[in-house]
Amino acid sequence: MRVVAVAGAKGGVGKTAAAVNLAILSARAGHRTLLWDLDPQGAATHCYRAQAKVKGGATRLLGGKRDLGAFIRATEYQRLDLLPADPSFRVVDTVLSTRRWPDRVLRKLLRPLDRNYDVVILDCAPGLGIVTESVIAASDLILAPIIPAPLAVRSLDQLEEFTHSHRPGLPFLAFLSMLDERKVLHRQLVAQVRGDKRFALAAVPSSSSVERMGMEQIPAVLASPNNLAAVAYRRLWAEVEERIDLEPQVLT
Repeated sequence: MRVVAVAGAKGGVGKTAAAVNLAILSARAGHRTLLWDLDPQGAATHCYRAQAKVKGGATRLLGGKRDLGAFIRATEYQRLDLLPADPSFRVVDTVLSTRRWPDRVLRKLLRPLDRNYDVVILDCAPGLGIVTESVIAASDLILAPIIPAPLAVRSLDQLEEFTHSHRPGLPFLAFLSMLDERKVLHRQLVAQVRGDKRFALAAVPSSSSVERMGMEQIPAVLASPNNLAAVAYRRLWAEVEERIDLEPQVLT
């Protein structure tokens, strides 16, 4: 089982859109996939037509007394399951701080799922705190969307430093998100990161198909498969598969 965390120090950078689309691409590639929505806003949960509610909330979910399987729901898509968000996830840092080894909680909870899933994608809330430490300890790859702005690139440095201070050597992959090449600054930043090995070759453009996901509740790669953003997500997923050394599946 491979765990990919879509994370960032700031919100509003296309993190949830990436998690939602990469999850369905993983499932369509034949991998048994779980999308875990750790963001209390529950946007990824909404996009998969589920209610953002977990019985017992964050305290029960992270208490370690019940298997995660009790909280997982099937989606309408083959090979894709969802562990929904809950408003109580706003206090996840507080809940984790009461545990003896807070940075090990998510890894311990995910370990039994190895029998059931090939890929777990974590849609993380923005920020750098205890829950991010636990995500880092549980992940095989940190995937970081970055909007084409100087301050956003600076936040990438902060996330990378935070990641490697807690787990040196953990694979880390950034990608440009919400790109508009009509803007001079965006084109300049594309050129700036082109030789930066931290960045994926794929860059996801701004797209109305992505913006409509919240209304249509359908991943953009399914609703508009020929859209430039959908093409970019497919390229990004191919790079992720390679980074985490995921074995190709034979669909029957």
